[in-house]
Amino acid sequence: MPIITKKERISHMTELKDRKVVQHNDLITSVAKMDKTPLKIFELAVSCIDTENPPKDNIIYLSKSELYSFFEASDKDKGTRFKNVMKTMVKESVFQTKVDDKEVVFAPISYVEWKDRNDEVGIEFSKRIMPYIIELKRNFTQYAIIDIMNLESKYSIILYKWFSMNFNQFEKYELKGNRTQKQLKEYQNPKISIRELRALTDTLKEYPRFDNFESYIIKNSLKDIEKNTHFIVYYDKIKKGRSITDIQFHIEKKAHWKDEEYKRNDEVAQLSVENKERTRLEYYALGMSSPYTEQLITDNLITALDTINQETIIGLSKHVYPLYDELVKENGKVALREHLGYVSDNMVDYTASKKNIVKYLQISAQQYLDNGVGTIVSENKQQRAEEKKATRRKPVKEVPEWSNAKYVESTSDEEQARFAEWQKNMKQSRKDTNY
Repeated sequence: MPIITKKERISHMTELKDRKVVQHNDLITSVAKMDKTPLKIFELAVSCIDTENPPKDNIIYLSKSELYSFFEASDKDKGTRFKNVMKTMVKESVFQTKVDDKEVVFAPISYVEWKDRNDEVGIEFSKRIMPYIIELKRNFTQYAIIDIMNLESKYSIILYKWFSMNFNQFEKYELKGNRTQKQLKEYQNPKISIRELRALTDTLKEYPRFDNFESYIIKNSLKDIEKNTHFIVYYDKIKKGRSITDIQFHIEKKAHWKDEEYKRNDEVAQLSVENKERTRLEYYALGMSSPYTEQLITDNLITALDTINQETIIGLSKHVYPLYDELVKENGKVALREHLGYVSDNMVDYTASKKNIVKYLQISAQQYLDNGVGTIVSENKQQRAEEKKATRRKPVKEVPEWSNAKYVESTSDEEQARFAEWQKNMKQSRKDTNY
């Protein structure tokens, strides 16, 4: 292992755009009991670690000038302020997690050395934290440090890391192709219970009213993340009875976000980009040749102009058409036609800037599948089955009662005598006719 001098280990701002944070998923899902600034300093310190050649003494050296630039601090008291933050970080900041069903609490930083007349800050990671940030072979998440640089709250940072953990798995397995569409959908649209979300954000005892929790923790964080990172995240509230029990997030990635620069010199990442582009073209070709595209145009759900928009056709091919295949397999082509007709009749016509036809059709199809293809389609399917059964039914001839072996004669003696007299008269009448 090469010897790295102390001077070489001091981190400088020129490297910031190329640095990545790598953390075990168990650390991302643990509870970070610290404020925004200590949490950001911890993330910045982790980004200084060379994961392939970590420091033997667990100490990294951070440049003060980089620290001030990272936080855009220019006030005269910044030195005193950040020195106090470092003290608090060592004394009070902890992670809380579970190991083998046992609750574990540990401090991530065990020692900080701050010299007033020196540009360097020495930060020693605790022994407990090291397995979560070095020599990670699996179940880890990687993101650029500049992703969280401008986030304005600790809740935004915590949720951004959780979204990254899920979305990175979606991208990884989508590329490898060794996960089902259902599994990929769960990674891109992760669901979490309200209790788990409160635990993750360390708000179990804060904002007891859900509307306040939703406003301050969920909505504010998602606005912050959309403004300052490459993610756009929507969410749905899931109810059981009258209570909201879960939140399902829907994660999308902005195209051409500025932080993609750090991937360009990475051979593996470059190969990944090339493979993705080839896969995109394949999805576009499949979408253009799919009969579903023509059917959507016929039902006025997309226009001919939409077919020249690669993003739309690729999105339909990846996320919508597999659901249509499932719907047709389970219920037939007529059910799909009825579903699309129903969607077309009930679709709200948004302006082009707000309209996301891929997301709309995906959610509509999934809801129909989840609800047994929907009440209307189910009823129509049952009606068709009954009509088909009725056309196969042959007319039934009435069977005389006397043909039944259990038939019992119920006529009286008087009725039988009258019948015998009638038969006698009929015979005599036929004889007279023959003469």
